[in-house]
Amino acid sequence: MPQNIRNIAIIAHVDHGKTTLVDAMLKQSGVFRENQVITERVMDSNDLEKERGITILSKNLSIHHGGLKINIVDTPGHADFGGEVERVLKMVDSVLLLVDAFDGPMPQTRFVLKKSLDLGIKPIVVINKIDRPGARPEKVVDMVFDLFCELNATEEQLDFPIVYASAKQGFAKRELDQESADLEPLFQMIAERVAPPEANPDAPLQMLVTSIAYNDYIGRIATGKIFNGRIKAGESVALVQRDGKVIRGRISKLLGYEGLKQVELADAIAGDIVTVAGFDDVGIGETFAAADKPEALPYVAIDEPTLSMNFIVNSSPFAGREGKWVTSRNIRDRLMKELRTNVSLRVEDTSNTDTFKVSGRGELHLSILIENMRREGFELAVSKPEVIFREIEGERCEPFEYLVIDVPEEHQGTVIEKLGPRKAEMVAMHSMDGVNRLEFVIPARGLIGFRTEFMTDTRGTGVMNHTFHGYAPYKGPIPGRKNGVLIAMEAGETVAYSLFGLQDRGILFVPPGIEVYEGMIIGQHAKENDLVVNASRGKKLTNVRASGSDDAIRLTPPRILTLEQALEYIDEDELVEVTPKSIRLRKKHLDANERKKHEKKSK
Repeated sequence: MPQNIRNIAIIAHVDHGKTTLVDAMLKQSGVFRENQVITERVMDSNDLEKERGITILSKNLSIHHGGLKINIVDTPGHADFGGEVERVLKMVDSVLLLVDAFDGPMPQTRFVLKKSLDLGIKPIVVINKIDRPGARPEKVVDMVFDLFCELNATEEQLDFPIVYASAKQGFAKRELDQESADLEPLFQMIAERVAPPEANPDAPLQMLVTSIAYNDYIGRIATGKIFNGRIKAGESVALVQRDGKVIRGRISKLLGYEGLKQVELADAIAGDIVTVAGFDDVGIGETFAAADKPEALPYVAIDEPTLSMNFIVNSSPFAGREGKWVTSRNIRDRLMKELRTNVSLRVEDTSNTDTFKVSGRGELHLSILIENMRREGFELAVSKPEVIFREIEGERCEPFEYLVIDVPEEHQGTVIEKLGPRKAEMVAMHSMDGVNRLEFVIPARGLIGFRTEFMTDTRGTGVMNHTFHGYAPYKGPIPGRKNGVLIAMEAGETVAYSLFGLQDRGILFVPPGIEVYEGMIIGQHAKENDLVVNASRGKKLTNVRASGSDDAIRLTPPRILTLEQALEYIDEDELVEVTPKSIRLRKKHLDANERKKHEKKSK
């Protein structure tokens, strides 16, 4: 019955240990055999999640403990995937808010906590990583309480229970001076403080769909929480779509969770989280209802995207060489498919049939989509990210981010100086053992291209995190990239002899032996203007040798840009060409004369 079910989500800032805690809960609840080989961060199933060590998609699982069935949802920690968190909160009755015992509340902690408090959820605070050097759990509890007050929590929400834990070591305790060897105190706290779902098994069926996936064997599957009634495999139900249209059909498969595995169920009752197959047109936010009484459930609104970029059919001289899917129809179909599962994404057609405007929550959100597409064999070009402006009460407004920077004291002045022209306003500053925490409110435009500069200025020792803060009046122009670029003059293969002559002019992005084409960007110029160069010129061979001019050529290693760095780096008249094998930078107009014409027009 619903009384034995507990639905919880684990929310936190990135890297505070959500997925590691889920691992420990799975191990201690007897889901795995004693001799079973278990991978670390077992919930991060996607290749990109494993490589980057971050959660991108929310995942469901369930464990049985002391007569209770606990449904757990592991959520992403990056602000760019906030849409995943927002829709998941609709199907849980409480959240475990994880906070690092050293870092304290971070930007995404604020974001996910605000969403859960607004829904009336009463969180359980878990102070994680108490075994970390420099941990300060008591101070962090005070910081969490201040954050609850700042976000206008009710008195009931302010009376939050606290558990101290080390997910990595697999123990939890209610008081810091207690001894504990396992997570039993956390399980007890869930049993005591998480209310069973408010659901009526005898009412007509209502189930809200909060995530969509695709299974090779049974097709499109929808996961969600049953708010009322019962659901049976094989029965006929109605699907109420978001536009009010009702589709009737039969549930071909009903799946529940046992640990990490999906298992077939004959039926399920209100309060449980299940997966349903049999409807090809089901979307997020739609409701499965009783066939004779189809009534929709209200759906939580998802925040709008703040950043957009153009996805363009690749038109470079190398188009079609490395990719399998290259036409506008292929790209359009793939983007429409992504729309069905990625709730924070928007795709619009433009006046050019080869260009699609794609909007998302941030650079990481869009770059993960591009990375997935290139791994699937797609080839495309993408433009510089641009923020989405809005008209609010007759005033032009732009998105702002809440930026938190942890930086050693010696680099603090440089960082503050660099953020000034980017229109950042400092709102707080704290000192923590030689590291200063600086908090800013900054236009989202000001963050584009800042990360690479920041890592260089702090010698890789700084840490920056940011989350969406809100819309505010336009702050005026922000200076862009200071340096020009080195542009290849003609098609050919790069030669070490040519590159050796060019490396004094700036920083190279390509090694010798790489094919280039006219208009391709091969490096950063040391000055402000663009420079057209010949990277394919070989040395003329003669019979004469000179001791000075025939020294061995020594090249500085090139700076190879990742996809995110390339998107941050490019200017408005440039594109990133993305293929399954390569990431290249290029000018929009490859011909030098064309570029001059367009420069004159724009002036």
